[in-house]
Amino acid sequence: MPVAAAHPIHADPRLSRYDPLARVIYFDDFDCGLNGWTTLVGNYEGSIDTMTRSYARHMQPMLSQITHWDSGTHGAFDGTYALKIATRAVPGERNTAIKRVTFRRASKIRVETYFAFKPEANELKLSDLDVRSVGLLFDLQDGQQRVMPHLRYLNALEGQRMNRWQFKQHSTPFRSIGNRSETVTHDHLSPNDWEDIAGAGQTLCYNEIPTKINWHYLRFDFDLATMRWLEFQCNDQTFACPDTGSITIPAMPNLACMLNLVFFCESDTAKRSFFYLDSVLLSGEF
Repeated sequence: MPVAAAHPIHADPRLSRYDPLARVIYFDDFDCGLNGWTTLVGNYEGSIDTMTRSYARHMQPMLSQITHWDSGTHGAFDGTYALKIATRAVPGERNTAIKRVTFRRASKIRVETYFAFKPEANELKLSDLDVRSVGLLFDLQDGQQRVMPHLRYLNALEGQRMNRWQFKQHSTPFRSIGNRSETVTHDHLSPNDWEDIAGAGQTLCYNEIPTKINWHYLRFDFDLATMRWLEFQCNDQTFACPDTGSITIPAMPNLACMLNLVFFCESDTAKRSFFYLDSVLLSGEF
């Protein structure tokens, strides 16, 4: 009996751990550099002082070997380097990494990554409630609307264990920047208006000392044709999202076919929080 042909992704061990759709849009292995990932800079006009303060505090993501004081270099899930998104040591502080591309077809899309998170290991205790959240969002636009699905894992809030997945469908009001009426801004990552996804509670692996990390698998599926959530998966749990909404506003100038992806991290205490991405794969249908 003939043996079935292997899927092409099996020829590359780096891809075989993923389940992409038919077309790989990009596969970013951070052993090969930053691959176009940068900080989410807020809008400004005339002076950078016009930027919203929360955006102005974002810092550049970096490549990290995940080195700790007790165990030395940890390395990534595969290889040496991971993308590290680090907050400042301020309660409620956040940081981001964004990749800006455009789409060629309004189809189903899927983002997959292996991630880990930890606070800075500057105390000899577990510190499992110091990271507030980690998450991702898309910033998308078709001919009629700009749509921003937000997904975050809320680990802790003001010292209380939360362990649940949340979404957002409201943002702060838009405000104009400068005096030429060319630029506006809104703080869609503000701490307000997060809602629980029904039935999406999940306890993730958090190892026994502050320097140990474990990698988690995350998949998020979205339909560009209908601009609706499909489902997401983290490790062994899959969550359907038929009624989960997104921030939705009328289409804006200059943003046609936008397909931006953002990862973000928030701290819950006066300690830096770290969000590590081993690699990121974005795929879609033909």
